Amino acid sequence: MKLRKVTAASAAVLALALTATACGSDDKDSDSADTGSGSGDKKQITIGIKFDQPGIGQKTPDGYEGFDVDVATYVAKELGYSEDQIQWKEAKSADRETMLQRGDVDFIAASYSITDERDAKVDFAGPYLLAHQDVLIRSDDDSIKTPADLNAKKLCSVTGSTSAQNVKEKLAPKAQLQEYPTYSACLTGVQNKAIDALTTDDSILAGYAAQPNFKGKFKLGGFKMTNENYGIGVKTGSDLTAKINTALEKMVADKAWDKAVADNLGPAGYKNEPAPKIGDIVK
Repeated sequence: MKLRKVTAASAAVLALALTATACGSDDKDSDSADTGSGSGDKKQITIGIKFDQPGIGQKTPDGYEGFDVDVATYVAKELGYSEDQIQWKEAKSADRETMLQRGDVDFIAASYSITDERDAKVDFAGPYLLAHQDVLIRSDDDSIKTPADLNAKKLCSVTGSTSAQNVKEKLAPKAQLQEYPTYSACLTGVQNKAIDALTTDDSILAGYAAQPNFKGKFKLGGFKMTNENYGIGVKTGSDLTAKINTALEKMVADKAWDKAVADNLGPAGYKNEPAPKIGDIVK
């Protein structure tokens, strides 16, 4: 680096500039969720959600909706952010850990099951919902009453889904596994009787079944084949974990949690578990 001479006048200007910069740096913090990010003085928090899961996290022409959206909005409010200070970002399943590690988002609420593998990469607040792997079938189909009844049935989930593999390998090895690119495609197959059942988390299934165009056409099996503890993901070491846990406890205590479940998942007849206690992971 080349050095250049500095006159007395320019030195004074430089000193003033450095002073102004130093004062400005006192107003900022590396954690955008504590002090806000974005332009000007307006605070902003960036939250990752699903954009394509009805009832859980969905982007619509009118904005964003779903149980996870309601939970994230409540938490953000407790952290000091109004709805118009939230920037929503799509958090696809395969991208969630990377988004947190890079600092693309402040936290993620996206049907994010807490597992040992994920817990080694990011931190989790919660859990805030205990879901279970289940099946969605036509409301007039009485032939599937237990997981064993899935044997010889056509079972659908998205390509690469562990849910479908769980049933095929552990619970109903004779099920005819059909892998479709999306849950919506599976649901259409069930409706048209090309598929007998769709499998994934019961909370996700309830969200699909609760859509107005599917009202009364589907029902959940209620099989509770696995335990899925939904947590809010944060970057490892973030002090947001404790703050989010406090917000989740308040949401349960003031019944806002119950309302969020009823509003988003209730129309499908979803029988939710009681709100889990913070740190209580059900294996």
